[in-house]
Amino acid sequence: MRQFTLAEKYTFCGKGLHTGLPCRMTVSPAAENTGIVFRRIDLGEDAVVKAVAENVSQTSRSTTLSSGNVDVHTVEHLLSALTGCGIDNALIDLDNAEVPILDGSAEPYVSVFKAAAQDAERVYFDVPQVIEIRDEKSGSWVRIEPAKTTSYEVTVDFGSKVLGVQNARWNGGEDYSSQIAPCRTFVFFHELEFLFANNLIKGGDVDNAIVIVEHPVTQEQLDRMTDLFGQRRLTVSGRGYLDNLTLHFPNECGRHKLLDLIGDLRLGGAFLHARVSAFKPGHSINTKAAAAIRALMAKKN
Repeated sequence: MRQFTLAEKYTFCGKGLHTGLPCRMTVSPAAENTGIVFRRIDLGEDAVVKAVAENVSQTSRSTTLSSGNVDVHTVEHLLSALTGCGIDNALIDLDNAEVPILDGSAEPYVSVFKAAAQDAERVYFDVPQVIEIRDEKSGSWVRIEPAKTTSYEVTVDFGSKVLGVQNARWNGGEDYSSQIAPCRTFVFFHELEFLFANNLIKGGDVDNAIVIVEHPVTQEQLDRMTDLFGQRRLTVSGRGYLDNLTLHFPNECGRHKLLDLIGDLRLGGAFLHARVSAFKPGHSINTKAAAAIRALMAKKN
């Protein structure tokens, strides 16, 4: 398998989910063996940060990469899309600190990305031994096992009567663009006011997130949230979701957690030959698993 880059430049404009700041982002072809590199053009031509695990600086609600004074927030959806599209090398220019959230999924990327083959061979990492990262407090774990091909499987359990326990799977040979990419980020209604109060999801609105209503809410609470979003009056569907969106899949939230895991593990710096399984994955444990991959790669080299 040869390496691939993008066939042309692609530009996306929107606001960051957490900062609420507008951003113009251009994803461009890059030379062989470049990997994925972010560049903050508002800070200068040399303000770059490579998409590798040692540059992870923050994992609360999203994954942030930092190098010196260069920060890039919420990189996971774009990294997932590049991985799902089989892109090895890309240069991503941003004029602000956070990747635009767009519709909360990876679909806006995969719907336009076209790949172009390069001469160099792709760098696969054949995982030589089992990697297992556990969080005893949350019960979360990520397990990466040697395999000849690549597969991902997640189980998501928030103790939610609305979501239940959701499972999602993706094999590297299956269609990422239709099965994983359209799955949007999600949030529980009872978290929203706290997140707003703590300067998070400033760019959240009813077009880029599934909102799960786990507990009974009053119309006053719904109206207050409508005001925060600056949108039409919202109601709760019989299934326990705000009526702002229609689910693409019954397990869309589980599939989105899988989307995030694929993106975070790309910070391992290579395409994997491995069987990846995870229980209650999140950005913190995902990126620790990516760091463990990097450590094994360094030993091998």
